[in-house]
Amino acid sequence: MTNQPLSIKRRNFIKIASASLLFTSLPSYASNFFENEQPKKVALIGTGWYGTGDLLRLIQIANVEVVSLCDVDSQQLNIAAQLVSERQKNGKKPKLFSDYRTMLQSEKLDIVLIGTPDHWHALTCIAAIKPGAHVYVQKPTSIDVIEGKAMVAAARKYNKVVQVGTQRKSTPHLIAAKKQIIDTGLLGTIGHVDMCCYYHMRANGNPPEQEVPDFFDYEMWTGPAPMRPYDGLPHKRWWRTFREYGNGITGDMCVHMLDTVRWMLDLGWPKRISSEGGIYVQKEGKSNISDTQSVEFEYDGLNCNWQHRTWGNPDDPEYPWAFKIYGEKGVLKGDVMKAEFVPVDGSDSIRFNVLYEKEKYREDLTEKDLELHAAPATRRHMIDFLNAIKNNTKPVADIEQGHISSASCILANLSMDLKRPLTYDPKSRTVLNDPEATALLQREYRGPWKHPHPDTV
Repeated sequence: MTNQPLSIKRRNFIKIASASLLFTSLPSYASNFFENEQPKKVALIGTGWYGTGDLLRLIQIANVEVVSLCDVDSQQLNIAAQLVSERQKNGKKPKLFSDYRTMLQSEKLDIVLIGTPDHWHALTCIAAIKPGAHVYVQKPTSIDVIEGKAMVAAARKYNKVVQVGTQRKSTPHLIAAKKQIIDTGLLGTIGHVDMCCYYHMRANGNPPEQEVPDFFDYEMWTGPAPMRPYDGLPHKRWWRTFREYGNGITGDMCVHMLDTVRWMLDLGWPKRISSEGGIYVQKEGKSNISDTQSVEFEYDGLNCNWQHRTWGNPDDPEYPWAFKIYGEKGVLKGDVMKAEFVPVDGSDSIRFNVLYEKEKYREDLTEKDLELHAAPATRRHMIDFLNAIKNNTKPVADIEQGHISSASCILANLSMDLKRPLTYDPKSRTVLNDPEATALLQREYRGPWKHPHPDTV
């Protein structure tokens, strides 16, 4: 090493320092980070894959008492209850509910986690806030734009912390990349962003209509959404393939990358959104979400482009779901597993790798369907949430920021449907010069459910 040229030494130093800073710059914590504090009473609405996973990450890092669980699938509910009793310190099984309204009335709760499908996020979040709970809600925040604004209004009116599950902001290697590349100006002037998802994740089957099983309340599961004929349990993937319940791949996957880019570059609302797409290839099934879509989120001096295809090969196989931030001095590529700064001058790239905590949290290795790469980020996201509650501050993924990212993706879908660009004004809650688009910012609810409104929450 002593015989290397100075430039090579410097490059190696930067790469080594980068790896070191990745860990030393992150908040350290031990199991039960809030061990000495009074246990907070916690409940979960929606005990499926991600809702239960979020709850188990919270149990790992905080002294909490999970007192109640709610789900319309009694089988799924009982499985979650057993798992929680095995994981939480007191060993108790939570009380079980099939109706979140009954659960919220039964006991004073400190924290409510929401892991329902998208069409239930707003109603359950607002209902939990009103009696005094802080809320951790999965993304996207809402099924339509006005729902999301109502969630922000409720959080502010009742002075409650609402953290959105856009945990890329708590992902160790992306935090390090932001600090070392973006914040130090290594990219120079930034002029363009590409974001993408090329995962083949669009369910597209043709199951027959079926009898609803006794253990599943399909009426309550559907709630305010349009009622589709029952064709099997909608859990995990199936519901996401329908616009009745979610916002497609753009609402599911673009919201993460757009939120990350907005956080890294300190961006607010796009000044204009335009989108094209549809079902171009996978036409054989029931799915009504786009299999191909491109979106342009326009900012002053910067465009952020999104592209997804649920068929074919990715443009860059190393980054199939990712963002790429282009500056005059290089590009920063990032995804859930890694990030990399590639300078234009040909000097060595700086790479950031995912942090695993498999040795520290051994239960991660046996948990069904756990995304190991996401677990450390979710734990840090929960710590940030708890600190915001403790200090009465806004969390890193505050509901307002989650609303901006989610609503931007919802507006992208509206632009695709209407086949024209949209300019949304968040103050007036209208699409400028477009009454037809403005009317679509709030979708019709199925009775007897009532749509929440920002002025009356």
